[in-house]
Amino acid sequence: MKNSKGFTLIELLVVIAIIGILASVVLASLNSARSKGSDAAIQSSINNGRAQAELYSSSNSNSYDGVCDALSTANPGGILTMKQGAERAGSGAVTCNDATGAWALSAQLKADNTKYFCADSTGIASTTSTALGTNTVCP
Repeated sequence: MKNSKGFTLIELLVVIAIIGILASVVLASLNSARSKGSDAAIQSSINNGRAQAELYSSSNSNSYDGVCDALSTANPGGILTMKQGAERAGSGAVTCNDATGAWALSAQLKADNTKYFCADSTGIASTTSTALGTNTVCP
């Protein structure tokens, strides 16, 4: 009878293959979670833009005109900062439109690049499948 110590080559290869398969499953899940985290950051930036737009309006005679590009002492964060935050989070396209009585801010989501998150001066904040375009109201 032969005393065997250690593993055979086939046993080692099977273990390595199993570890490789498990690692690929974990990495695929990690990428999905990373994209969802980016989408959450985009949505947070857009929602913060709503508050910034109201602060801007109250300090500018209840007008939203220029809110998309405004940074001032009365509005130090500004909606421009929120727009840039959505861009840094990985959004493909960020659009901000303003007029005297209305504004809208929309950003393309990362996990599903056919979806957009949009918020506007009417209080809407939702995910849509249509880009904002030149509107001041979310589609």
